[in-house]
Amino acid sequence: MDGKRHAHHDHDRPTRTEPMSRLERLRHRLVHLLTPHSHEAGDKVDAAMEASRDGMRTLWISLVVLGITAVVQAVIVALSGSVALLGDTVHNAADALTAVPLGIAFLLGRRAANRRYTYGYGRAEDLAGVLIVVTIAASAVLAAWTAVDRLLHPREITHLWAVSGAALAGFAGNEWVARYRIRTGRRIGSAALVADGLHARTDGFTSLAVLLGAGGTALGRRAADPVVGLLITLAILMVLKDAAREVYRRLMDSVDPELVATAHATLRGVDGVLGTGQVRMRWIGHALRAEADIVVDARLTVVEAHRIAVAAEHALLHAVPRLSAATVHTDHTTVEGDPHAALHHHAPESVRAALPPVSVSPSRQ
Repeated sequence: MDGKRHAHHDHDRPTRTEPMSRLERLRHRLVHLLTPHSHEAGDKVDAAMEASRDGMRTLWISLVVLGITAVVQAVIVALSGSVALLGDTVHNAADALTAVPLGIAFLLGRRAANRRYTYGYGRAEDLAGVLIVVTIAASAVLAAWTAVDRLLHPREITHLWAVSGAALAGFAGNEWVARYRIRTGRRIGSAALVADGLHARTDGFTSLAVLLGAGGTALGRRAADPVVGLLITLAILMVLKDAAREVYRRLMDSVDPELVATAHATLRGVDGVLGTGQVRMRWIGHALRAEADIVVDARLTVVEAHRIAVAAEHALLHAVPRLSAATVHTDHTTVEGDPHAALHHHAPESVRAALPPVSVSPSRQ
C-alpha cells in the first residue's frame, strides 16, 4: 500500500525560542500585512517555487555585479590599451552569460508536471550544470592557450597601475559572485548554481593572473605573466574537477548516505512501524523525492496501515532537508507464503541480490 501524498509545512524554518524584540515584532506584522497567508494547504508557498525564486534573484544580482565589473574593466582597457586585459574583460563578460541557461532552467522548473514529464522539469538544472562544466573547461583551454602564446610571443605590457586596478576589480567582483552563488546553491540544493559559482571563481583566478603577471612585469620579468597564466590554468582545472563531480553525482541520482540513514531511523521511530526495507532518494532539480518500504502488523486493516504510511511520510518530510515528496509502501509481518512472489521473476538476479533485507526491530515483533 502506498502512502498518499499530503500537504505539509515548511520544514526548513528553524524554531525560535527567544522572544522577539519590539522592532522584530513590528517587522513581523508588516510582513504579514504585505504577504497575507493562511494555514490552508492551498495557500501555502511551495518550497520548490520559493527556492527557484531565490535562485533567480541570485542570478540577477550576480549578473548585475559582473556587468559592473566588466564595465569598470572596459574603461581601464580604454585608458591603458592593454590587450591582455581586454581579453580578460571579454572573457568575464561572456562567462557572466552562463546565468542565462541556469535562469532558463529555474523558469522551467516552475512548470507543473504533466503526463509526459511526470516528475516535472527540475532536471533542466542538471542540463544547465553540464553546460556550465563545459564552459569551465573551455575557460581552462583558453587560459592555457593564451599563456603558451605569450611564452612563445612575448608582449609589452603598459599602464601597469591601471591594469593592476582592473585585475583587482575583476577578482573582487567574481569572488563576491562566486561566494553568493555557492552559498545560495547549497542552501536551495542546486548543484548547477554551485557549479556556476565555482565557474565565477575561476574567472576571479584569471583576473588575479593579470595582476600577478603585471607585478612580475614591473620587476622586469617578462615571462612572469604567461607562467602565472599556466599556474592559474591548473587552478581552473581543480575547480573544474569539483564542479564536474558535483554535476555528475546529481545526474547519477547520488545523495548523501547520511540522509538515507536519517530516513531509516525516522521511519523506525514512527508508531506502528515494525521495521524498514528499501529507502531510495533522488534529486529532482533542487528538491528531493523518496521511496520507502515499511513493515507493519499483518493484522491491521487497510485504513490502519494507510494511517501509519501517512504518519511515516509526514515524519520523513520533517526529518529530511529539501524533501518535497515521499511514497511509502507498506509490507506486513510474516504470513504463509511470500506476498511478493509474483514479482520476483521480473527483477534481474543482480538486482534481487543487491536489495537490502527487511529490518524488523526485535522489540516490536
